[in-house]
This record gives sequence, C-alpha cells and structure tokens, in this order.
Amino acid sequence: MSALGVASDPFDARRVRSVVGLVREFNDAGVLASADVHVAARLAAIVRERYESVVLAAALAVRAPRLGHVHVDLASIRDTAAVDTEEPVDLSALPWPGVDEWVQHVAASELVTVGEAADGAERPLRLVGTWLYLDRYWAEERGVADELLTMSEAEAQGVSVDELAAGIARLFAGDPDRRQAMAAASAVLRRLTVVAGGPGTGKTTTVARIVALLCEQAVRSGGRMPLIALAAPTGKAAARLEEAVHAEAARIDVADAIREQLLALQGSTLHRLLGRRPGSNSRFRHDRNQRLPHDVVIVDETSMVSLSLMARLLEALRPQARLVLVGDPAQLASIEAGAVLGDIVGPAAERMVIGAPARRSLEAACDAPVDAVDPDPGVTIGDGIVVLDRGHRFGGGIAALASSVRGGDADAALALLHDPPDDVVWIAADVGSDSIDALEAVRAGAVAAGKAVFAAAVAGDGLAALDALGSFRILCAHRRGAHGVSTWTARVEGWLEAELNGFSTADPWFVGRPLLVNENDYELRLYNGDTGVIIRSTGEPDRVSAAFERRGEIVRYSPSRLSAIDTVYAMTIHKSQGSQFDTAAVLLPDPGSRILSRELLYTAVTRARTRLIVAGSEESIRLAVERPVARASGLRQRLWG
Repeated sequence: MSALGVASDPFDARRVRSVVGLVREFNDAGVLASADVHVAARLAAIVRERYESVVLAAALAVRAPRLGHVHVDLASIRDTAAVDTEEPVDLSALPWPGVDEWVQHVAASELVTVGEAADGAERPLRLVGTWLYLDRYWAEERGVADELLTMSEAEAQGVSVDELAAGIARLFAGDPDRRQAMAAASAVLRRLTVVAGGPGTGKTTTVARIVALLCEQAVRSGGRMPLIALAAPTGKAAARLEEAVHAEAARIDVADAIREQLLALQGSTLHRLLGRRPGSNSRFRHDRNQRLPHDVVIVDETSMVSLSLMARLLEALRPQARLVLVGDPAQLASIEAGAVLGDIVGPAAERMVIGAPARRSLEAACDAPVDAVDPDPGVTIGDGIVVLDRGHRFGGGIAALASSVRGGDADAALALLHDPPDDVVWIAADVGSDSIDALEAVRAGAVAAGKAVFAAAVAGDGLAALDALGSFRILCAHRRGAHGVSTWTARVEGWLEAELNGFSTADPWFVGRPLLVNENDYELRLYNGDTGVIIRSTGEPDRVSAAFERRGEIVRYSPSRLSAIDTVYAMTIHKSQGSQFDTAAVLLPDPGSRILSRELLYTAVTRARTRLIVAGSEESIRLAVERPVARASGLRQRLWG
C-alpha cells in the first residue's frame, strides 16, 4: 500500500520496484509509467544526480510526449497530471516539490540546458522558463516555428495579380462564399497558406482551384507547370484528396492542358512523399540535404500531423516552395506529440488576423473586402490563414450542435439535445450499463443497415453494399470495454444472426462482412481506414470477393490477399476522421473516461451527414464539451507571441 492508500501489486508491470523515494510514489500513484521511471533513473545515474526532484522532472518530461504533450510545465503539472489507474487518486496529496526550488534544482542539473540559446553542450533535457522538454522536442518545436515564420513573412515571387484576379472571378463566379476565393488567392500570393474549416466547408474544392490558379500563372509566364504534391498523414485521406481534386477538375472552367495537370495529380502519404527509410519512423530520404523537388506541397487533414512529422516536412521543402496546409483545427489532433494545426491557426479560428499589406493584396485579387483584424506588431503567421466558415455538407441541428461543442458552450449543446431538432436524437443513457432497450434507436439503425448490406452482398452488388455500409455507423471512444468497439461489433453481429436468415459469422469471410483496413497496402491501393464488404461473386455462388470503391467504381480482391482487416459495424471516433456517414450513432463513455474531450465529441458529431444519434449521460456530454484537449506546447506562443 502506497502513502496515498493505492494498492501496490508486486506483479504489476507498470510499477518499478527497484526505485525508492519520490519517483516511486509517483509511479505507484499511476502518474508515471515504468518506462518513464527507467529512462529517468538511467539518466540520473549517468550524471550522479543527487536531487530526487530532478529525477521526477526528468521522468515527467519523458512521460509528456507519450501523452501528446511537447513539454511538461513544472509550474502547472500538479493541476494537470493524469493517472493510468482505475482507482481514484488524490493527486494533490502527492509530495509535489515547490515550484521555485524545483526549477532551481532542474536548472542546475548536468542533464539540463537552460534557455533557448545553444551552448555547445548536448544534454537530454531543455528548460525554458518552467517548461521542461526532451531536447529533441524543443529543437523540433523551435525549428517548426522558425520555418513557418520565415515562410509567412514572404510573398511568392512572380505573381501576376491581374491574371490571378481574372482566374478568381472565373473559378468562383456566382459563389457567395468569398472565403474560398480568398484562400485560393492566398495560396498563389504567399508561400504559406492555411485553409482551415469544418467538414463540408469546401476545403478540398478550394484545393483543386488553387492548383488551377497556380498552373495558370505558369502558363502566363511561359514557364513549366509547377510540380505539385498532394499529401496527407494517412493513405485513406490522401486517396480521398486525390479523388476530390479529380472530381473538381471535371467541373471547373479551365483550359484542357490545366485540366490534364489536375487529373494527373496523385495523392500520397506524407511518409511516402518524404521517402520512409526501412526500420525508421523518424528519418526520411528527403531532408535538408536532399530536398523535395516539388514547387507546391498541399497537405490535407493537417490536424492529424504530429510535431515531429511537420518538422521533417518543413526541413525537406525547397527554399522557395509553397506550402498549403488544409484541415479542421477543432478535430482530434495527432496521437503523437503536438497539436500543430491548432497552434498554427491560433486566434484566427475565431476571426481572421491579417496584416494590412496582405489584406490589400487579397482584396485586389478577390475584388472584395477582407473581414480581418490587425495582428500584434511583428506577427505575420495569420497573413496566410483563411478559415472557411460556411458549411455545405450538413445543416440544421447537426451544424448547431457542432457549433456549440466547438465553442465550448455546454449549456447550448444540452439545450439543443433536450429539445432536439429532427436530425438529432439524444439517448440519455449509460451506454455501458443501462438496458439495451434504452438504445433501441442504435439497434434499429444497425440492423437496418446490416440487412441492406447483406442483401446487396448476397446479390453480388458491391456498390449497393458499400452505399448501405455508409448509411449507418456506430462510433465509440474506446476500442474495448462496455463502451468499446469490440463489444458493439459482437452485439451487432448477434442482432443480425438472430434476425437474418442465412447470415452467419462462422466463416471469417462471411457474405456481408463489413471490412476496415488497418494498414496501407500500396500494391492493392488499399489504405488504413478504407472500408469494404465481402460479396458473393456473380455467377459463382460458392465464391466471395472483397469489394472496395474507387472513384465510383467497384474493385474486387480475393480475401486471401487482404491483411490487417477488422469487422466494422463499429469504429473508434479517432479512426473515423475523414469519413462521413448518413447516420452516425455516437456512444459516449462514462464521465470517468480519460479520453472524453471537446475534440472527441466534435469529431464524432461532424461525421453525420443527415442524422445524428448521441447516446450518453448529461454529465458525460457536459464534461466533454467543457474539457478541451490541453496539450502542453509552446508552438502557438512562438508563432503568435
């Protein structure tokens, strides 16, 4: 039993029995994992560190990136720390060091470099004020900030504003949403542009027109067409970006040569674009010494890009290359350290912050006033940030609820749920413990969609099966447990077996099985997050194939060629990013869940096109709306001051 009354299991692999004192208490309480303790103890042994508080600080710095933080703030960690134990722990009762003395001891340690300046010594930790970093993450954060600020300060060279204005007038004719035109103009005028906005605000539509405008500039100048990369953090997102650009290319008013350029673009994961080296997730073929050849790099779903991956991308860009970052800063961030897109957009998420010179350039190109406020003196990062705020994909109650959640207004969100509009259903139940009868709307939706998928799959109609699969999806916060994907997948399979003649899950490749790809397969062009259905082969009733959709066409594979596949009646909210479903049934965990957050709920709500079901207690909803993901990061301060 620890000093806090937490049971101490001698066989618990999360606990380190070889350490004593301060670090042991924090490990027993669940604040520190065994890996955090082992690394810190090894570092302390190397320099013979005599202060236990320094070893604790080192362990907390090791812990930070594992939880998505870039650093640990020694001044606030006692109020923000979380534990990895189910037992309630009073963290205020832990023997936290006094902040002033703690910072002094850390600053004096041989493990630590103090301040922003390089002193020639290579030490594993970096202390900036009360922020303690692993030195690698400090270097990446500073490098990303420096690169972005350098790009934000420079307008692109050789741009014909008259040509740009003519292109904007043609490509955005009759479009009342001038923000899209401003984003496109900014991407031509500036080296760094951020196109931010929620689902359905026209981000990928704008990307296609950005490419067209850049190509028109090249034609005007008599130069070669720009070499453009379309990229995203996941294969699925890259494929969707490519498909969206190609679809838009068929509609917009451009010359045939430019249309061909658009149709020739191919999406790629960022790792593949940079040239992943075998056996390494952090080193790439393209870096400062071997730059990417592209004139323009466009990155979609940037909210999922970690600090480290953004650092590698910026290092690999050519000195005059343009970078266009596209994404929704209110969505879930990368599972790795950092909240890069949110930090970049910063206060521009509420209202655009653009300096007078950049505003004048945009107004000249778009022939429209730019509604933006002036930045603080010397701040240029906002000059290329345009936030799209007019949704086209969904409206009504779904849009209103998403807006309340994004704004952190729990009272407004709950008021809407208590008197829901036609497109929103709230089931005020504990998903994990209440009777399944309380969740009849979820059962009915899952069974109806499952029946439609099965009927189409038996008929060998892959397109109809996939359409039915996209009509309804259960979204869970967790993978396992009473609120998790595994529980609900088994539950839906049981419902279907009870109600559908001929439906059986006994065969692993049963007809009607909905598939979720978990790893990229570049040979088959299947990507992590893609969905498919096992269908009966036409004319061969004893054979089945796995059907996936590509650009409106069905591609079929032998199931034996597939690997890393799950059944997808339910999926995690994190995995659902970039997807949309006619009806999304969001199953919230109880208030004790550590991953319940505003970003999680917002991401889930915005997956629904036409109907949303939210199942969870009022307490869980309020807690989620009022709990933004607070990632310790200094990037926003470095960019915005």
